[in-house]
Amino acid sequence: MRIIRRIPNTVLFNTIFVTVNILMASTRFSLSRSVHPILKRPPCSSSPRFAPKALLKSYPCPLWSSSFSFCLQTLHHSTSPYLSSSSFSFSSCSSFSPPSMASSFTVDDSIGSNPLLQDFDFPPFDIVEAKHVRPGIRALLKKLPSWPKLVEPLEKIVDRLTVVWGMVNHLKAVKDSAELRAAIEEVQPEKVKFQLRLGQSKPIYNAFKAIKESPDWQSLSEARKRIVDAQIKEAVLNGVSLEDDKREQFNKIEQELERLSRKFSENVLDATKKFEKLITYNKEIDGLPATALGLAAQTAVSKGHENATAENGPWMITLDAPSFVSVMQHARNRALREEVYRAYITRASSGDLDNTPIINQILKLRLEKAKLLNYNNYAEISMATKMATVDKAEELLEKIRSASWDAAVQDVEDLKSYSKSQAASEADSLSHWDISFWSERLRESKYDINEEELRPYFSFSKVMDGLFNLAKILFGIDIEPADGLAPVWNKDVRFYCVKDSSGSPIAYFYFDPYSRPSEKREGAWMDEVVSRSRVVSRNGTTARLPVAHMVCNQTPPVGDKPSLMTFREVETVFHEFGHALQHMLTKQDEGLVAGIRGVEWDAVELPSQFMENWCYHRDTLMSIAKHYQTGESLPEEVYLKLLAARTFRAGSLSLRQIRFASLDLELHTKYIPDGPESVYDVDQRVSRKTQVIPPLPEDRFLCGFNHIFAGGYAAGYYSYKWAEVLSADAFSAFEDAGLEDNKAVKETGHKFRETVLALGGGKAPLQVFVEFRGREPSPEALLRHNGLLSVTA
Repeated sequence: MRIIRRIPNTVLFNTIFVTVNILMASTRFSLSRSVHPILKRPPCSSSPRFAPKALLKSYPCPLWSSSFSFCLQTLHHSTSPYLSSSSFSFSSCSSFSPPSMASSFTVDDSIGSNPLLQDFDFPPFDIVEAKHVRPGIRALLKKLPSWPKLVEPLEKIVDRLTVVWGMVNHLKAVKDSAELRAAIEEVQPEKVKFQLRLGQSKPIYNAFKAIKESPDWQSLSEARKRIVDAQIKEAVLNGVSLEDDKREQFNKIEQELERLSRKFSENVLDATKKFEKLITYNKEIDGLPATALGLAAQTAVSKGHENATAENGPWMITLDAPSFVSVMQHARNRALREEVYRAYITRASSGDLDNTPIINQILKLRLEKAKLLNYNNYAEISMATKMATVDKAEELLEKIRSASWDAAVQDVEDLKSYSKSQAASEADSLSHWDISFWSERLRESKYDINEEELRPYFSFSKVMDGLFNLAKILFGIDIEPADGLAPVWNKDVRFYCVKDSSGSPIAYFYFDPYSRPSEKREGAWMDEVVSRSRVVSRNGTTARLPVAHMVCNQTPPVGDKPSLMTFREVETVFHEFGHALQHMLTKQDEGLVAGIRGVEWDAVELPSQFMENWCYHRDTLMSIAKHYQTGESLPEEVYLKLLAARTFRAGSLSLRQIRFASLDLELHTKYIPDGPESVYDVDQRVSRKTQVIPPLPEDRFLCGFNHIFAGGYAAGYYSYKWAEVLSADAFSAFEDAGLEDNKAVKETGHKFRETVLALGGGKAPLQVFVEFRGREPSPEALLRHNGLLSVTA
């Protein structure tokens, strides 16, 4: 049990202390990883730096005085009551004590049956419809309890809205529809307005300052200090110090940015769905493996071609990741590869779905927002909540770029030589639609590995069994299927219960594994459903258990075959599971710094990228690589080839990430909206230093760059490389201990769990890393793992 020394006037302190929860709980993010070759994976904040001149002189309202509640009442006297929180608490996988949330507020008969407003232990994903969104969200927004009577922790107030809005947003990502879009579009401005009102509350801001300026500051736990510091600075970033006219301008910007980001992602999804190429002749799809042909025929059937078969067609090619990647890697039809590639890099760049004006407006508004807050550019706002600074991020990117360049140049030369040896007509003029194809052929030749031939060894069920067994070895947890315990949004979604060594549930998670291009956005991500928190627990003593969801877009089952995964898809599942582990295995009871909350964004990829390393660990890989028909293990020689191929084209793959990260920073530091350069001019300029083969003049990949225009990675895409340094060095602790020494692996895994996974945002990430590793991080392990260390030396 965690013991916290309390400052005087316990009740008043606790009342305001949970006020902290409002600002951070209002902000949701998902950690995502892209699974297509154009956007290699992407994917938190704490302790931001803020501009001192943005802070106005304030007069704190002491928390321990009777005037504190009056301060809140003065600002929000007209606010109507809001419902109390639903509290999630699970005592076992099969039995629950339902909360009495319904008794804490009243609703009109017309919305009494709305599933968003019902008492639930797990969100009723299966019955939520678009018609429930407008009345449900509005009812939540109207039911704030009066501020003068606020004695319950304010985290409870916001938690309910956070969970419900997160549920609605999640459904939009995995079960998109025109009706749901319209409902969200209508109520989103009201939700943002509510968040802004909370984020700009000067009494709350002053109260946090009073805590920090009080003589009892030093008695606070480290986690609580980080929460207070973060919320003071977040308030500044939310515009709390702005005068009325500037605050109004700021709020308009925030509303518009929210709308534009939503529209951006919708355009990407619609443009991806829009491309369909029906192929009727075998010759046109020559080279595509059986799994790709089966998927293409299955897609054709879903589009009305009832008699389509893998053997005879017709076949439907789409821009969804499994289809797109297969064409780029295996189609011998160069014209088909070119057509699909050009369609992919120009998604959402023309007609009604053109994201170009949206990009320009987003960048313009972000710069305006930065200026209002007295920052030079938006990147400075972004870095205010990260480990790095702009200079440090650029320094790291340049180090990795220079270490990768010569290797990437050699990669291209190797492809040219190999394609020439195969008498390829394009050998002397390889273009972008040739790279993946000839890379696969060279890899097959060099390492005798055919990724498609590996699929039968990576069936979905075996991969998950092996992953869960690894989690048991490393972290001492058991993961059991709990299907049927919680409603789901699709029949393919699985639900799991996580138990500790004593058999007690400690967390739950959903897993939505398969691609559904008609309704589900691309990529892979993890997000929270509910977070661990003592404040919103049922009994006030036992923390509410965390619940997560993992979403991927891997190849679905085809016919009577199970989902057979590529090795890349296996890595993706391990990656997202790493994020989920940090969310689920936290031991923090302070809700705002539990799990992934409060972790600086450029450190939050540490656990996810760390887990990927285990895909190359012999015992782990052999435990998941079992032929789905014969049960035969992956041959030892194939494993050794897979290990050797790990650094294949590492320079090129590294440069691709550097391009995206560098372009992101350039657009958010130096780019001038409506200036002499277009965003595409900037991309071409950046690419001259980061791409051996420059992008096509018509390349519009920016129009599909969800991570920085519709996600949380604006001026933060560098975080993948920053965290990769941390994750590679963390895995090297296991290498140092001895990967074949089971006892040492378990001991090191326990230490990783008790630091990186358990501490969440309660400590600074550098401090957490040092507690685990015994020293500060070094890039040596990353360069060594990528085969680039000798190049650097």
